[in-house]
Amino acid sequence: MQMIVMCQCGFILGGKCAILMTLAYVEAAECLSEPVNREPPSREAQILTLQNTSEFDVLVIGGGATGCGCALDAVTRGLKTALVERDDFSSGTSSRSTKLIHGGVRYLQKAIMKLDIEQYKMVKEALHERANLLEIAPHLSAPLPIMLPVYKWWQLPYYWVGIKLYDLVAGSNCLKSSYILSKSRALEHFPMLQKDRLVGAIVYYDGQHNDARMNLAIALTAARYGAATANYMEVLSLLKRTDPQTGKEHVSGARCKDVLTGQEFDVRAKCVINATGPFTDTVRKMDDKDATVICQPSAGVHIVMPGYYSPESMGLLDPATSDGRVIFFLPWQKMTIAGTTDTPTNITNHPIPSEDDINFILNEVRNYLSCDVEVRRGDVLAAWSGIRPLVIDPNSADTQSISRNHVVDISESGLITIAGGKWTTYRSMAEDTINAAIKAHNLKAGPSRTVGLFLQGGKDWSPTLYIRLVQDYGLESEVAQHLAATYGDKAFEVAKMASVTGKRWPIVGVRLVSEFPYIEAEVKYGIKEYACTAVDMISRRTRLAFLNVQAAEEALPRIVELMGRELNWDDSKKEEELETARKFLYYEMGYKSRSEQLTDRSEISLLPSDIDRYKKRFHKFDADQKGFITIVDVQRVLENINIQMDENTLHEILNEVDLNKNGQVELNEFLQLMSAIQKGRVSGSRLAILMKTAEENLDRRVPIPVDRSCGGL
Repeated sequence: MQMIVMCQCGFILGGKCAILMTLAYVEAAECLSEPVNREPPSREAQILTLQNTSEFDVLVIGGGATGCGCALDAVTRGLKTALVERDDFSSGTSSRSTKLIHGGVRYLQKAIMKLDIEQYKMVKEALHERANLLEIAPHLSAPLPIMLPVYKWWQLPYYWVGIKLYDLVAGSNCLKSSYILSKSRALEHFPMLQKDRLVGAIVYYDGQHNDARMNLAIALTAARYGAATANYMEVLSLLKRTDPQTGKEHVSGARCKDVLTGQEFDVRAKCVINATGPFTDTVRKMDDKDATVICQPSAGVHIVMPGYYSPESMGLLDPATSDGRVIFFLPWQKMTIAGTTDTPTNITNHPIPSEDDINFILNEVRNYLSCDVEVRRGDVLAAWSGIRPLVIDPNSADTQSISRNHVVDISESGLITIAGGKWTTYRSMAEDTINAAIKAHNLKAGPSRTVGLFLQGGKDWSPTLYIRLVQDYGLESEVAQHLAATYGDKAFEVAKMASVTGKRWPIVGVRLVSEFPYIEAEVKYGIKEYACTAVDMISRRTRLAFLNVQAAEEALPRIVELMGRELNWDDSKKEEELETARKFLYYEMGYKSRSEQLTDRSEISLLPSDIDRYKKRFHKFDADQKGFITIVDVQRVLENINIQMDENTLHEILNEVDLNKNGQVELNEFLQLMSAIQKGRVSGSRLAILMKTAEENLDRRVPIPVDRSCGGL
């Protein structure tokens, strides 16, 4: 008989009972023995463990936040644990979130408006988990104030009551108390805000984190405690055995394939847990081809814009967009994230952000920003789509009203599926799942020990740790802050690997790209963290792909060279990695949408005076009147104004505008570029800026007449 359990366990957050419960959990975490491994074992060692272990207690399929959380919960209870992931840890939904650790303000609103006790319990649970996650990974997470601007007087008390209830439900886990701002104070905190009709604002607090790194920290912590974890390990089929007493089949493991080598082998386990997010039903149908679908995928698109679009430490919430969805506008990694959409979608390994979704977000952002701030399509530096694995509500007409509660499903053959939920509640989802596994499969284990259990890098981290990195190793302050905020107390190990720069300062720490604090040593260290491909490095070990696709592409050749040296890649493998990573940036990180803003079908809509001006600029480079410019033409002009630039960089700059890829930029292509820049579809074109700067320098170099210089005497 199949059993489905809806898990919405609320926590009593106030009073003596809550304090005693929390203390009991913290004591459990503190009494836990130290990790069996000082460092996570290599991937090769993990695969040998998977092959040579006769039977695990628990095999988890899926390396997202929930799957890694299940592995950590199981192994810290003393269960022999394995985890396999067919791609990289956090390669799916868990790396493509809004980067918030939150209880869910809008879910609380629904709970109150509809008197829905289950939604209320879910918010309460999430607020408890929010506090725990901020505690166990302080280097990767922090509280973030979020402003809710108010444009109608009646909304001020309405939203104020709702936000105060949010604080009240959080109880002792409230991060900071919410407060009201006058119009003038709101504009001080968020100067780019639309001020017309603004009444005031309400500020409340939620958490923010580096989602992919958080997921990886959970996986690495599980590995250190003894879980055999392996990425790029695909499950081909489920193994089953027949119970001699009942004659029923029971899931007893999985047939796995190492995606990197093609090697296949069986991994046997007393219990198999399906934690595959959007692919939940794919694994369920491996168990039972007639299994009913319980997961409804929903696509959420986010865009990244320059940091000047938002204050450095204040987010924005649009509670009611034009179609009823919620939009967040948040500072993250010195950039600005805007999103998300919420639309039904098909399940795919490679979700692609659509131009319609990108423009929807931009239009909503324009409604809240001052008319002095021109929101340009060309300022979208990256975009991505994540697929939420929502649990179906049969009475729901659309995905927006589907509950974010999680479901634990135990099939007739014993396959345990954890589905639904959200990032913030990954730990409680894992606890519920392992509790169900212990009960269903008679496993011998104690209570969960993951509340208060520090994730890798968190235990000895402090806000001033980066200063020691600067003083002890000679790193730039920005780089040191980044390393401390990414690796926590493991940042010293990365610093030890850093290359000498050959400069007076910084002494060590060669950057991958000039405008981001990622250094070459992180590539070498990333391999220790199970990075196997260039995509792993640009998207999840570093976050370059999520911050700026062009910067990520610029860093790729060096990243591939460094990885190739460590992993013994030959030239063909390096080319394959480059091609795969560029394809990833083009389709999944929004480069395609960005590049399509300038195509050979672009219209030229310039005033005649503008066309004349741009033609004159072009002909300063095209001195021979060929009708096109090449690298040689650009080098000649730059030499005249004493600017040095290497040939590879010049080639990259011209290639951005060279639509027909013939190695030269025609006048028509240049005019298309300038037209697209004027329309705001393209921004930050290196060629346009370079040519404008060169023209200004050339114009300033007007020769002084002899009579003005006293005859040259």
